[in-house]
Amino acid sequence: MPFKVQVGPPQIAIHHGQTVLITELDGQINWPSDRGLYFNDTRLLSSWRIYANGEPWDLLTGGATTYYTSEVHLTNRAIKTEEGPIPPHTLGLVISRSIEGGMHEDLDIINNGEKHVRFQLEISMRSDFADIFEVKSGNIVRRGRITTEWLVSKQQLRTTYRNADFMRAVVVSFRNNSTKGVYANGRLSFEVSLPPGGAWHCCLSYTLIDGTVEHPAPRQCVADSHELEHAQTLEDWLRTVLKISTNNEEFYRLYRQALEDMAALRLPISTTGADRMVFMPAAGLPWFVAPFGRDSLIVSIQNVLIYPGFARGALEILGSLQATELDNYRDAEPGKIPHELRRGELAHFKLIPHTPYYGTADATPLYLITLHHAWRATGDRKLLEERLETAERCLLWIDQYGDRDGDGFQEYQTRSPVGYENMSWKDAGEAVVYPDGSLVKGPKALCELQGYVYDAWLRMAEIFDELGKHNRARELRAKAARLFDQFNEKFWDDGIGFYAFALDGDKKKVLTIASNPGHCLWSGIVPPERAAKVVQRLMEPDMWCKWGIRTLSTENPAFNPYSYQNGSIWPHDNAIIAMGFRRYGFNAEAARVARSISEAGSHFLLNQLPELYTSTQRHEPSFPIQYLGANVPQAWAAGSVFM
Repeated sequence: MPFKVQVGPPQIAIHHGQTVLITELDGQINWPSDRGLYFNDTRLLSSWRIYANGEPWDLLTGGATTYYTSEVHLTNRAIKTEEGPIPPHTLGLVISRSIEGGMHEDLDIINNGEKHVRFQLEISMRSDFADIFEVKSGNIVRRGRITTEWLVSKQQLRTTYRNADFMRAVVVSFRNNSTKGVYANGRLSFEVSLPPGGAWHCCLSYTLIDGTVEHPAPRQCVADSHELEHAQTLEDWLRTVLKISTNNEEFYRLYRQALEDMAALRLPISTTGADRMVFMPAAGLPWFVAPFGRDSLIVSIQNVLIYPGFARGALEILGSLQATELDNYRDAEPGKIPHELRRGELAHFKLIPHTPYYGTADATPLYLITLHHAWRATGDRKLLEERLETAERCLLWIDQYGDRDGDGFQEYQTRSPVGYENMSWKDAGEAVVYPDGSLVKGPKALCELQGYVYDAWLRMAEIFDELGKHNRARELRAKAARLFDQFNEKFWDDGIGFYAFALDGDKKKVLTIASNPGHCLWSGIVPPERAAKVVQRLMEPDMWCKWGIRTLSTENPAFNPYSYQNGSIWPHDNAIIAMGFRRYGFNAEAARVARSISEAGSHFLLNQLPELYTSTQRHEPSFPIQYLGANVPQAWAAGSVFM
């Protein structure tokens, strides 16, 4: 049994849709921290503590029981009461929670002592209504007003945040046949009176309010959570997805966990008119529970044989958000597929450009690639007809805006004062570097962007043939052939025997050794006679650490195995590269990469692949080292298992 690596600090995280709860292992939310109850990019609970006559409880054990339920077991310290002290460890408190829209919380206390006990159970709650971007940055600014109202007759505590026309609220309701709650001094309290062996139960329902829309909590107690609509939908989903049979127990556990991660990251979104719901994949927990362009499309490709519904949902939702006008603040251009949509206070008042933000150079060609994958997987010609208009606009964007200067290559550079420096999948500000480690000056033409467009044109040519538009198909094949020749002339470098990472703003090759050219194999833009050199270079010791292929060579001064994208290992990056290896017949090397990611996954808790991990050199016996701040579950990490 391999050593299990915990990703991130010990915590309990459960979620469903846009609702995320992150607590300490004892089920409580300490302040200040990044823990809390989040909904639609706003933290509705920033502190939650529970006491008995002012005394905190001690943790026995706690954790998530499913991705949308949790259970925590606590016991008491010595408690002073009028009737005398309650000895420590004679009371048991179980906190059970389930999420489906709002949150249901059960409190169960049992008296294991020999005497009757009576005490005040107190819950301290606080709401800061902070935007998730500010929580993540640690720079929280209060802009509006918070009010709290206790309705004794309804046993409800309502806390509301208003800033002009932006409103969020959380309403906590209490149900207990024997005890009435009291709210005073910032705490809710209940009198608990128990004989020896006696039990006490209370239900708390957290209704989340987003403007005028209420999202009620599940009414069932958590013990009955198998009756929740979401639980039944999960069972239906697991019956629907592709199943495998294998005698490789390690891979089977990884595959099964990936299925559950993908189920957990299904993001239900109402279509225009809210007459029906579609699913698209959220990017990851806890920071990226939102519609994303690049992430959702790559995940849809990964899952196209597992659950083609992701591709349908992503194509529909992202198509509905396709840009129709120029907007420099949001880096929007007609035909462009968005990068990220947010619904918090900062986005509402346009203090950030995510309404949505369009700072991605690859989502638009990836949209076309996803459309083709979905059609080939399902055989649904109607899907092509429904998305053809969106696809045509994507093709126009590639020509008119993706190629900024008419040289035939895709480049990017933000026009926004708050835009992203980098707009490929390596989107960290310091991710694109010269061989000396300095930052590349834009506009930047990254190698994989050219491959994506080449692939997109060929796939759209096949779609146009299917739709009887043969002239359009011939035009796109001719453009793809020109790009193939031009790319291999301008990006290949005989001196390093490898493709340039990018062309910089002066059209000079950036001869940095990085993982990006592996994506060019996946796209098919590499001629067969050069494929072996690309494969061999990626498997050299400076790139290959036996846990996977690094994002950046160890020989680059900017290399850091603990960095986000300058030397770390990303499972999805490796999966795409492995697919490229296999495309060109390098099956043994593809298997080595796949095995390394699978073995790394077996070392992580629950066999759950994180977003990324560090690239310290592997030795035996050993285990992968976590990256601090990695999202888990994370969609394209989980989806890597399916490629």
